[in-house]
Amino acid sequence: MQPTVKERFLALDVFRGMTICFMIIVNTSGNGDTTFAPLKHAHWNGFTPTDLVFPSFMFVVGNAMSFVMRRWSEISTGAVLGKILKRTLIIFLCGYLLYWFPFFEYNDQHHLILKPIAETRIFGVLQRIALAYCFASLMLYFLGTRATVVITILILILYWPVMIYFGTGTDPLDVHTNAVLRLDTWLIGTNHLYTGEGFPFDPEGLLSTFPSIGNIVAGYLVGKYVQKSGKTFEGLSKLLMAGFILVVIAFFWNYVFSINKKLWTSSFVLHTVGLDCMLLACVMYYIDFMNKRKGTYFFEVFGRNPLFIYLVSELSVIILYVVNVHGMSLFEWINQNLFTYPGEWAYVGALLFAIVYMLYCWLVGYILDKRKIYVRV
Repeated sequence: MQPTVKERFLALDVFRGMTICFMIIVNTSGNGDTTFAPLKHAHWNGFTPTDLVFPSFMFVVGNAMSFVMRRWSEISTGAVLGKILKRTLIIFLCGYLLYWFPFFEYNDQHHLILKPIAETRIFGVLQRIALAYCFASLMLYFLGTRATVVITILILILYWPVMIYFGTGTDPLDVHTNAVLRLDTWLIGTNHLYTGEGFPFDPEGLLSTFPSIGNIVAGYLVGKYVQKSGKTFEGLSKLLMAGFILVVIAFFWNYVFSINKKLWTSSFVLHTVGLDCMLLACVMYYIDFMNKRKGTYFFEVFGRNPLFIYLVSELSVIILYVVNVHGMSLFEWINQNLFTYPGEWAYVGALLFAIVYMLYCWLVGYILDKRKIYVRV
């Protein structure tokens, strides 16, 4: 029995919604010093549940592409290119403006001036999604699935020696000497890089964007497979098996090319794709095989307006940091007065802050869904 388009999209909406929900939670802890370890990114090499969030969103982007691209054969090449480039530019621009926001700042003389564009971060989360989507879409449309898979595999294989050869120092994969930092510094300069590591280094750099194409292509392949296999236990079993095999390969590759989100290593790609295959299979089993709907609507709300809700979550937290209350940011004031608890309970307070903030974002999505407003790019 073949699932309907609506049913397939329900599982996709739920999986995408779970990803956005968890992304907001891990991005908005009330206090980074008292955040539970699984809700933090790995410092460098290694893996935590938080490290799965971003690649899962890219995986779902590819999954959705497998449904959309079926309609591209009915329109002209020019129209397809227009759609791809328009979506790429809008997503990239949203990411760039997000880092430039609120656009103005006070100088040393307390005069309000335009925030310098020369110091604005260029690459980032949405920018990576935009670029990887663009490359994957163009390859799939012009070269076909088989050639795209071959090129993607070559990218993952060649990324390893490129990182080793073009890194510097005794450890070419170190945070200070890797090829990703080297290329970004040469290409755009340190003023345009992320400084959250304590020094200029962008975990969404240009070079490490190339292996991330693998997450989108894998999502596309899984989407096509789901449509072809339909509601069969054999199809679901093969999806689980494929995920397990990829995780095993990543486990052994990790010994020579460490699983590392900030460098988006090839082993990291295989590891996250494998986990996503198994997680998506679980969601499909619950919805399409057990015919369960209980609890799914909560995640559907996130999944129906993912980009808009993500932007709301990021913009709102920036505003909370900009607004000043009694000498501190509104973000810090709310955390200190409502979610700061003594001792080990401080970790619970930081998590509660993130959950409450996530529910605020969900409420925005709920209002949009009830009004049938869906922001599409």
